[in-house]
Amino acid sequence: MENAVSAAPEQVTVTLPDGKALTFPRGVTGGEIAAAIGPGLAKAALIITLDGKEWDLFRPIEQDAHVRIITRKDPESLELIRHDMAHVLAMAVQALYPGTQVTIGPAIDDGFYYDFARAEPFTPEDLPKIEEEMRKIIKAGLPTRREVWPRDQAVEHFKGIGESYKAELISSIPAGEDVSIYWHGDWQDLCRGPHFRTTAEIGDAFKLTKIAGAYWRGDSKNAQLQRIYGTAWRDKKELDEYLLRLEEAEKRDHRKLGRELELFTFDPDVGAGLPLWMPNGMVIRQELEFLALQEERKDGYRRVATPHIAKEALYYRSRHLPYYGEGMYAPLDIDGENYRLRPMNCPHHHLIYGATRHSYRELPLRIAEYGQDYRYEASGGLSGLMRVRGFCMNDAHIYCRYDQAKDEFIRVMKLHARYYDLLDIKEYYMRLSLPDLNKLDKFVDEPQKWLDALSIIRQAMDESGMKYVEGKGEAAFYGPKIDFMIKSAIGTEYTISTNQLDFLATETFDLKYIGEDGADHPVYVIHRAPLGTHERFTAFLIEHYAGAFPTWLAPIQARIIPISDKAADYAQTVVDALFAAPVVNGTAGLRVDIDTSAERMQKKIRDAQLQKIPYMLVVGEREAAEGKVAVRLRSGKDLGAMPLESVIARIKNEAESRADVAE
Repeated sequence: MENAVSAAPEQVTVTLPDGKALTFPRGVTGGEIAAAIGPGLAKAALIITLDGKEWDLFRPIEQDAHVRIITRKDPESLELIRHDMAHVLAMAVQALYPGTQVTIGPAIDDGFYYDFARAEPFTPEDLPKIEEEMRKIIKAGLPTRREVWPRDQAVEHFKGIGESYKAELISSIPAGEDVSIYWHGDWQDLCRGPHFRTTAEIGDAFKLTKIAGAYWRGDSKNAQLQRIYGTAWRDKKELDEYLLRLEEAEKRDHRKLGRELELFTFDPDVGAGLPLWMPNGMVIRQELEFLALQEERKDGYRRVATPHIAKEALYYRSRHLPYYGEGMYAPLDIDGENYRLRPMNCPHHHLIYGATRHSYRELPLRIAEYGQDYRYEASGGLSGLMRVRGFCMNDAHIYCRYDQAKDEFIRVMKLHARYYDLLDIKEYYMRLSLPDLNKLDKFVDEPQKWLDALSIIRQAMDESGMKYVEGKGEAAFYGPKIDFMIKSAIGTEYTISTNQLDFLATETFDLKYIGEDGADHPVYVIHRAPLGTHERFTAFLIEHYAGAFPTWLAPIQARIIPISDKAADYAQTVVDALFAAPVVNGTAGLRVDIDTSAERMQKKIRDAQLQKIPYMLVVGEREAAEGKVAVRLRSGKDLGAMPLESVIARIKNEAESRADVAE
């Protein structure tokens, strides 16, 4: 019976997703399988998956397998299109600029890029020319083929054609291994694949977007390369929608708005990744800190302050060294001892907890600090305020008993939710980062403690009702963590804050409490930073609000605009009244200024709108006589003349309630 149902040795059985089994001659290709099912599928097919592994349509199948045929309708098709498009980009560049070397070119989120080694710089004017050449290559429908070479043969080949970067890349592959080479017409590249049968199947829904610098293999000590970015989609409709989102993203870019609104700046004499906060940006920091102070007080946190540096020995004790050594700055020699700029606040807080004895009745103990920290980031990874080398963190540590840990974790998650609700952040979820217990060289080798900690966190997350996903191998070295992922108004996803359960600190810092039995017991430590860092959170808020902050966060909440010099005295009276209004907020009062320039009134209003100031209060002789101000909102809405007292009450209410109504 077994022989009757098994495929003959010269045949293979292919099982489709619906369970249907088809028999073909050994060596059949995915393209032939698609054709056997139907002509429409044969035309639509891009690649197949063979037992879950992506496989070219033209590669032979030598054994029984489960096969799935991928078309443009499948979500995987986008990455495949972008991968092929990266090859087409490299082909076009080498056709137009002979002597240019290719290095690497992957598909990425929303697009693709390729890094090139070329003596002359590319310019934005080159991009349309390269696009035109790419369209010619796609239209030509060049056939694709795959060859497998011995590693050493591939090294010599690429050296021989002047592709030293490719040769170096192949040399890093273990000796004795074969490599796959893909040809599109007479152009070849080292690649794992898969690729489409012809360049025509890629489609032409693409656009090159920008040029940037890059380092070979991401190392600033290596040669600098030129990177060309592009985006590619399944059809023109998707491309047009993306380009509209990209246009909106550029308008909201926190780096652009940060300059225009005078929120922050960078200076080469200070150093890359070290932001200078300007007065307007400092207001946002003050308001966020005041918000945190109020909310943390409700939850029983107490404030502490700790130094920015510590002896290197502290970080060996905490085991940040050697685990986190690459993220720390080099030691400072002070009086013959090594000190380090701190990359985080945890060790200092543990020392504060350990400075006194604690009873079980005192727990949980919650201590908080907006702590200034410093971490080394490669220059290529720096990006405005999103990724910096110096930052101020909304940090806190909770020291609790084992039986309190779950409830404390839930309390922290609820604090996140309060912040997000206030800031109108609607799309967010949690990512539970797990250890890879098969790679304990990167994590503390305490498997049972990991399992206990994960049990606590999973229970807390399940009871919270919030959405979460899991990611293996992404935990901190000392315990599992939860990253809060939020989406901006244009769909960009950010890791904005992290919560961690730390079972290592108990051991390394001997953190204990006196139990009901009079004996010492280890505490559990929860790390949390709901507002993340000032830098990243402010960058997110700039893009989230497109710079039009709600009144309570706006650096300038109202601008007084006198119509003429005759209203100057009354304008100053209005300023003084607003300044004097008793307001409970981060700056202990309303934030107003006055436009005394000689510009026309409409120009003054337009300038205030461009600076995204919520209120423009126009005053003239009539307003002075009546004790009123003419109110304009930054949206352009004219509220007409209102009594000064009513306007002050309105702005004061928005500032204190943190309502977002001034539009």
